[in-house]
Formats: sequence, C-alpha cells, structure tokens
Amino acid sequence: MDFAKARARLVEDISSEVKDKRVLAAMARVPRERFVPPQYQHLAYEDSPLPIGFEQTISQPLIIAMMTEALELSGKEKVLEVGTGSGYQAAILAELASTVITTERLPALAEAAKKALSSLGYKNVVVHLAEETLGFKAEAPYNAIIVTAGAPQVPPDLLAQLAIGGRMVIPIGSRYLQELYKIIKKRRSNTVQNLGGCRFVPLIGKGAWEEE
Repeated sequence: MDFAKARARLVEDISSEVKDKRVLAAMARVPRERFVPPQYQHLAYEDSPLPIGFEQTISQPLIIAMMTEALELSGKEKVLEVGTGSGYQAAILAELASTVITTERLPALAEAAKKALSSLGYKNVVVHLAEETLGFKAEAPYNAIIVTAGAPQVPPDLLAQLAIGGRMVIPIGSRYLQELYKIIKKRRSNTVQNLGGCRFVPLIGKGAWEEE
C-alpha cells in the first residue's frame, strides 16, 4: 500500500473543513500507520477511528485536525494532552508546538506511544503515566490543553493548569456521546464555544468519570 499517497488524499479530503495550513501540513507529515496495530495499517488513512487495544481508539483524523486547529498553535506553546493513547495526536502537536506533555493512564499504551514517538525522532514530547489528579501539575501552566476522552464537565484541576489566555479543547457529555468545547481562559469569565458533536471513550479520573 502507498501510505504517502493515501495520506495526501486524506489531507485533501479534510481540507474542506480544516483551514489552518500548518495543521494540514502536520497531518501530511505524520505517518498515522505507525500508530495503529499492524492488522489495521491498511485502514490508517480512512477518516475513521480505529481500535488500539484496551478498549481505546485512535481518533478520527478529521476530529484530530479540528481539535488541533482550535488550539490556535503558533509554535511557541507548551501543550498538555490528556490521554496519550496511540501517541498520534501527540506527534501532530509536536509538529506545531514547542513542548508537548502527554499523560496516559494505561502503562502498555504509554510505553507503546513512547516507542512510536521516539522511533520517529520526536524530542519535544514527554509521555507520563497519569497521576491521581488529571493533567500534569508539575509542568503547569500550559498555553493549550487538549483532552482526548469525554468528561461529564470541565475538570477544575485541568482548568487550573491552563494559563490565562490559554485554550482548552475537551469533549463534554455522557460516557458515550459528547459535544466538543473550546474554552479560552480569562481572568474573569471564560469564553466557551461549542464545536459540535463527537464521540470519545470516557475520561477516567478525579473530576471526570469513575472506572467501571
């Protein structure tokens, strides 16, 4: 299979909805096939989520591009990702930001993501095992936070780790269906924008869902 050609076709397809040229260029550079299990590599450039084991998924490319675009990255930011998963979103962020801190609660996924990111030469991404508190307080504040799992509300611990003027993109709703929100943190009242419906696995942790 010609992955490069399939990748270019996917980027062209999503360019009708995603206008940030830097995001599209990052999507064109990162090999998504390196972040999916071997049995699904032939589907790497379908615009759909794929299983990565442990009841987790690698998100739909369009959703990844939309969420990344909403962060409004210029290249100088420190970004927090909550939910490393396969590591693919972290790779996209690494192309667009100065530093990426990403947390994953499942040790096997964290290790696999570390290996994939390292094998592709990303030196500005640090993968941490998730702590009891959501996010990674030791490196706060962050200019941008992206949450790749659905929460019942905006977790206060994550909002506290966002810098004033920073952007957070997070799915909010039930365990099975959410709306994607962009929050810009202000000193007095935050700006909140609904980016549309989405479906993510549940965010597990204090301030989100309990493990079933």
